[in-house]
Amino acid sequence: MTGNIPNALPAISVNNLTVYYDNTLALENICLNVREGEFLGIIGPNGGGKSTLLKAILNLVRPSSGEVLIYGKPPSESHGIIGYVPQHTLLDRKFPISVFEVVLSGFTSTKITPFYRYSKEDIKKAEEMLELLDITPLSQRQISSLSGGQFQRMLIARALASNPRLLLLDEPTASVDAKTREHIYELLAKLNKEMTIILVSHDLLAISTRVNRIACLNESLVYHGEPELTGEVVNKLYGCPVELIAHGVPHRVLKEHNGEDHIC
Repeated sequence: MTGNIPNALPAISVNNLTVYYDNTLALENICLNVREGEFLGIIGPNGGGKSTLLKAILNLVRPSSGEVLIYGKPPSESHGIIGYVPQHTLLDRKFPISVFEVVLSGFTSTKITPFYRYSKEDIKKAEEMLELLDITPLSQRQISSLSGGQFQRMLIARALASNPRLLLLDEPTASVDAKTREHIYELLAKLNKEMTIILVSHDLLAISTRVNRIACLNESLVYHGEPELTGEVVNKLYGCPVELIAHGVPHRVLKEHNGEDHIC
């Protein structure tokens, strides 16, 4: 892991990035560097541009201005470097495909030709990913029969199949039980020893103790730095005063500041 090496080439460099969907502003003038080996959490409200930023890094949306560089190269030249776990709520869970077939599909980021056959190495690697995510017994199950946690672990296994240097996850712990959530965070901590990770989440309390740095995003970049935030930053991010509550007890990830916080 090289996150602390001075002057190392950033794993991801976002320079003055602005993105519009038709006439709707999604991101405005974002500047962000992600160091090699970093574990970055991206938080912000719904519609704040978190998923759009990931899609820009993945070359799935075209910037209106600015640029994204992956190890100094445009995303279009970064084939095989990035593993991506999308929001599972956006996927068709009724599609007739097995868990093992989904994980195998992580090797086919390019177009599949007729009569395409996976190699023995692909099959072995997919089996290893199933074991890593503790879903080997589910390998022949149809994805429509999976619980939310099982489905999410399958998506992570697929993203890891090609041995990426960067792992991007969009709300990987949404709609999963507490045990699965903890398992996912423990796995990401282990993976971070070998790769750079960007995790999008609404859950400030959960990721504040898991990541190296936090980026607070609400169309523009409100904050980028240590995971201990000021009340002013959090209030600006969500547009109103916020009090953080965990299990019914105030849980402070904020630096001491003047003024009272209230539930938004």
